[in-house]
Amino acid sequence: MPAPRITPSILSADFGRIREQVGEIIDAGASVIHIDVMDGHFVPPLSMGPPVVSALRELGVMLDVHLMIERPERQIDDFVKAGAGQITIHAEATPHVHYTLAAIRDAGCLAGLAINPGTPVGAFDGVELDCALVMTVNPGWGGQKFIPTSLEKVRRVREIVGPDVDLEVDGGVDAETAGPCAEAGATLFVAGSAIFGQDDPVAAYKAIAAAAGA
Repeated sequence: MPAPRITPSILSADFGRIREQVGEIIDAGASVIHIDVMDGHFVPPLSMGPPVVSALRELGVMLDVHLMIERPERQIDDFVKAGAGQITIHAEATPHVHYTLAAIRDAGCLAGLAINPGTPVGAFDGVELDCALVMTVNPGWGGQKFIPTSLEKVRRVREIVGPDVDLEVDGGVDAETAGPCAEAGATLFVAGSAIFGQDDPVAAYKAIAAAAGA
């Protein structure tokens, strides 16, 4: 399986000093940074777009762009040009899942597919992807508690996608939940408030990394 990695989510970072905070986490060992993009439709909140991706591309790590937006196929080119290394779309957000994943890969990015807590794992059947993302909270808001039944869902998704695909968990991931997620088959661990919402983000990152075996 791919090596486990923590992907800190900048949704919970201090936007007044975001490059500084992200730089500190990279110095601590992070090789992937998670960027949550929300449109106010697929999920109620609004968040960042391609300019934020462009602002971080010089940091030299993979930018993991999570599109929580309707009809993501319309926005792929902009995020590719901005510097995304991986783009993840939601199975619930478009009728063109196969087309959009292919477009992402054809553009030179890794392609991910995400499912919400209420979406069956069968959404991953028969699609070519580089990453399967299991939302372990309902999408849209940081700081939510991990849904315990997500662990069984992660195990089932690992069986579907096989050993070579990254399996990402997003929501309520911290030093307590990262270990069980890793045991269930996760390899990418999104952590936002559990890192950037702490007094010492670097120490929090290291604690989660240790728990996940990253």
